[in-house]
Amino acid sequence: MSLIPSFFGNRRSTVFDPFSLDIWDPSEGFPFSSSSAQETTAVANARIDWKETPEAHLFKVDLPGLKKEEVKVEVEGGSVLQISGERRKEQEEKNDKWHRVERSSGKFLRRFRLPENAKLDEVKAAMENGVLTVTVPKEEVKKPEVKAIDISG
Repeated sequence: MSLIPSFFGNRRSTVFDPFSLDIWDPSEGFPFSSSSAQETTAVANARIDWKETPEAHLFKVDLPGLKKEEVKVEVEGGSVLQISGERRKEQEEKNDKWHRVERSSGKFLRRFRLPENAKLDEVKAAMENGVLTVTVPKEEVKKPEVKAIDISG
């Protein structure tokens, strides 16, 4: 994962990350961008950490306030991990007076191309305290057999 900060906000750049399938929206963050574009990318900046251990690839996604029923984890096309969901807007009552609205709402979709050593049939996901953890086990890497060759002469 690229850790190069983006010039467009506090987002991390994925330009150099061959596994990320995120699409950069050039109108993101500008006041004139359409509300429908803002709705579909409102939670698109759901923060994801991807860590590789000797046994697995671990994805941790911050999804505060969402229930596991509102989130979908899928493996698409045999090599793409897709995490999606939607945070719905709170119902407005006629007598309510909002002073500040900072929490985002809308749909989110994040996609990651998984390496060839991922065991796609053993992917597991768990949600605890607003953090989704997706575990993608890795196939054991077989070490090449080394055979000593006698040198004659």
